[in-house]
Amino acid sequence: MTTNIQVNPITAEVVRNAINAYAEEMATALCKSAYNMMIYEVRDFCCGLIDIDGRMISQNQGGLPIFLADLGVAVKDGIERYGLDGFHPGDVIIMNHGGVCGQHLNNVVIYAPCFHDGKVVAFAASRAHWVDIGGMRVGFGSVQTTEIYQEGIQFRSLKIYEAGKRNDTLWQIITDNLRFPDAALGDLRAQMASAQLGARRFAELVKRYGTETVSSCIETIWDRTDREVRSFVAKIPDGTYEAQSYLDNDGRNLDLKILIKVKVIIDGERMVIDFSEMNDQVPGPLNSGYSGGLAAARIAFKNVTQPQAPVNEGCFRALEIILPEGKLLNAKHPAALGLYSIPLPTVIDTILKALAPALPDRIPAAHKGDMGGCSISGFRPDGQRFLLMNIFGGGWGGRPQEDGESASVSICQGDVRNAPVELQEIQYPFLIEKFTLRQDSGGAGQHRGGLGVELTYRALQSASANVNCERTKDPPWGLNGGKPGAVNAATLIRADGSEEKLLKATGLPLEKDDRLIFLTAGGGGWGDPRKRDKKEIAEDVRTGMVSQAAATRDYA
Repeated sequence: MTTNIQVNPITAEVVRNAINAYAEEMATALCKSAYNMMIYEVRDFCCGLIDIDGRMISQNQGGLPIFLADLGVAVKDGIERYGLDGFHPGDVIIMNHGGVCGQHLNNVVIYAPCFHDGKVVAFAASRAHWVDIGGMRVGFGSVQTTEIYQEGIQFRSLKIYEAGKRNDTLWQIITDNLRFPDAALGDLRAQMASAQLGARRFAELVKRYGTETVSSCIETIWDRTDREVRSFVAKIPDGTYEAQSYLDNDGRNLDLKILIKVKVIIDGERMVIDFSEMNDQVPGPLNSGYSGGLAAARIAFKNVTQPQAPVNEGCFRALEIILPEGKLLNAKHPAALGLYSIPLPTVIDTILKALAPALPDRIPAAHKGDMGGCSISGFRPDGQRFLLMNIFGGGWGGRPQEDGESASVSICQGDVRNAPVELQEIQYPFLIEKFTLRQDSGGAGQHRGGLGVELTYRALQSASANVNCERTKDPPWGLNGGKPGAVNAATLIRADGSEEKLLKATGLPLEKDDRLIFLTAGGGGWGDPRKRDKKEIAEDVRTGMVSQAAATRDYA
């Protein structure tokens, strides 16, 4: 893609804004046409433009950070399979292969080639969470799988449309192997529309300025981004910084903690994140492929260097990752990947914890540390399946200048939103009896940790739930004298009044009037609680964020 054309700065700025706008337009098209709530309401997706070498030209700002600049891996696999000459106008490719993408199979990539003068000049792609992908897993949260083949159907760079003609055999395979084929095929069509829109827009840009000019502008944008990133990294004191934390368990052996250990090396303008001492891969589905470690490192790196800037390939040139195969975040195929995202919030927090001594005025205390969500499935009286899926937030850590945010999704989930209470109650046989902030869950500090939430589902009929509680043992830590936040917890209260504490459970039976209660973690506090402004303490008590007893205990 590299050219020697001298770029007009005005043209470069037009191209920069255009490619970012195209990614946002792709996201809007996907949201407006998707069938399942995880896409159009929760926004569990990403959209972007990829060059012919698999590098990120642009990506939409909403959606999941754990999809940060990893669409290129899926596209590169297709390029290797077909060659650039093997694509034709009207092609649409489907991809979710665990050995390549390294994520749970529900995250399906759909992409289309962009042509100019008969040659492929780029690809437009989206990754979105399908509610079902077959296999033994219903929804997310299952801890039963031990290899990827149990987790659903895999597509490796297959043309669902070739030169505009639908592959009816592949279409039928999808129809016959998914529990919710109408939703899946509707989402597939929505992703196709998004990808074809992106390809069309980029082709318009290339037609206007020419391939070489657009390519030179993109290289200039990447170079400029890289210089800005390196100038920040250069200000961090050189050295090696280390930190560690723990996950509760792998979902199968509930008594065995999982070590999260990272080493961050600052060497001039370069940052190296070393996962060599990370826990080995586990027998269950908490593993990810290489993309897991890549996503965690990139999220932490971008949050430190350029949290608000648009995403492109230049954002990560100054970052190097060391991640041996066989680790939790780079498991060997065919490891199970169904819960691949569960470790990532804690991994990112641990990277930031390592950097706290080097960036004391920038790094917050730990946040809730889990992905936070549930899936409940069953059959309606007419025999139709239903699948309720929701994501819920918790507390973020106190920061050097202010309190942490409350009821916010994890750092891995970005702009993802919970499904509205009203929509859940309209579409599924459940009542949400309580959805409120969890008093006293934020860690005390000069700047208090944000609060978690309390959420109660009451079943109106029999159903089956997957519960995946993480960070129930090690609370979100405070920094600089701040206190830890409350841990996550879940409880099942049966209709007869009996109670059961939940950790990780798959296929948990629910009966009418059973209540499933989730208490999400609060963020850790930042700074000595004795330095907190008395007016802020009084306001916390007045609004119910902190009880009078906790205020007396924690703030004297």
